[in-house]
Amino acid sequence: MQRAAQAGLGAVGAGAMIVLGLDLAYLAEIDPFRRTISEHGLGEHGWLFALGLALLAAGSLAIGASLVGRGVAAVRSSGTVALTAWSAGLLVAAWFPKHDWSVGPSLGGSIHRVGGIVAFLSLPLAALVIARPWRRHPQWRRPALAVSALGLGSLLWVLGIAGGVAVAEYGGLRWWQVMPLGLVERGMAVTEVAALVALGLWAARGGAAARPGPGSAAQLTPRSPER
Repeated sequence: MQRAAQAGLGAVGAGAMIVLGLDLAYLAEIDPFRRTISEHGLGEHGWLFALGLALLAAGSLAIGASLVGRGVAAVRSSGTVALTAWSAGLLVAAWFPKHDWSVGPSLGGSIHRVGGIVAFLSLPLAALVIARPWRRHPQWRRPALAVSALGLGSLLWVLGIAGGVAVAEYGGLRWWQVMPLGLVERGMAVTEVAALVALGLWAARGGAAARPGPGSAAQLTPRSPER
């Protein structure tokens, strides 16, 4: 399980570096304040963008398997389901490119948007739900609090975008005109990948995820992993 977590962290790191490399390589052509990350999927190196997302998804699945194997999360728990949904959303976003507005909207672009929404919503929920039962555990309190903080930060980014959409609807504007969408999306992506890395580091730590025995600090923790 420790090796699975380490492999997952390696895949996540490689995927993140590919996407970051594309951002830096096309900095002069794509405005990072206004253009979304998915813009890279439309260029000649779109396959690299898809590869980066696929590596993130594969690494996430490996980290999730490690968390289950370590007893941090249950197989059928809501946290594990949310982490799997994050991976599935990334794969969908990788396979279907976003709308090419120079041509017009497309079915594939709509599917890409749904995949992105599912992914960005699921990761914060997974982090918060998986970490919640362990935040007072004497052994796992620190990693659980770190994952919780990053999960909450990710959720705040999502709520910020939702708030921008609501303001735009009320003011009769296009929702991407009320915020620097590219910058906000990149901030959200960095925070969510950081939460994923925190989960991976937690899973890669040595030692069993065992709870204290009856009569000790067991009162501070639930009797089973998060549900």
